[in-house]
Amino acid sequence: MPGTTIGENCQIFHNCTIGEIPQDLKYAGEKTCVQIGDNVIIRESVTINKGTAAHGTTEIGSNVLLMGYVHVAHDCIIGNNVIFANLVTLGGHVEVSEWASIGGGVVIHQFCKVGSHVFVGGGYRIVQDVPPFIRAAKDPLEYSGINSIGLQRRGFSQKERNTIKNFYRYYFRSELTRTAALEKAEHEFSSDPNIKKILEFIYSSERGII
Repeated sequence: MPGTTIGENCQIFHNCTIGEIPQDLKYAGEKTCVQIGDNVIIRESVTINKGTAAHGTTEIGSNVLLMGYVHVAHDCIIGNNVIFANLVTLGGHVEVSEWASIGGGVVIHQFCKVGSHVFVGGGYRIVQDVPPFIRAAKDPLEYSGINSIGLQRRGFSQKERNTIKNFYRYYFRSELTRTAALEKAEHEFSSDPNIKKILEFIYSSERGII
């Protein structure tokens, strides 16, 4: 479709619809687009709608795998190396950061954000933000530990993984309030770049954290 940019070495299978107008009644025919990076695999019957005036672009990074019947709505931003299993459905304005892996049948509410290196089990609903480096499952969705295997595969040291785990132990598993847990974590892990990334994500959340 006009306004759609597709990078190099992409594979697009049959029955896909890419760059059509968004399923948003506020869309008024404005010129918007879809941008797809390099080495993206888009399997059968995937739909990717172009943006609206709100953001203008629906963005898919590089080295992304979208399995069958995935739907990416208008104005979504998908980072590099993301995997969506079959039937993942995104509402508008969803952001999914690099190296996230979303299980089959997961539905993501509009405006939600999923942090980097997250693994979400299949069949669940995401209605609040999912912070970086964790596994999430159950209904309602909740913290199920850090994504240790994924982090190890991507070169995170044992020390880094332990620090991330200790942070989330304060935040999700201790008797501290979340405010107190953040204060404690900032004091204890103030120099750690991964913890800084988590804190930035939490403090910028608009829908709240799972």
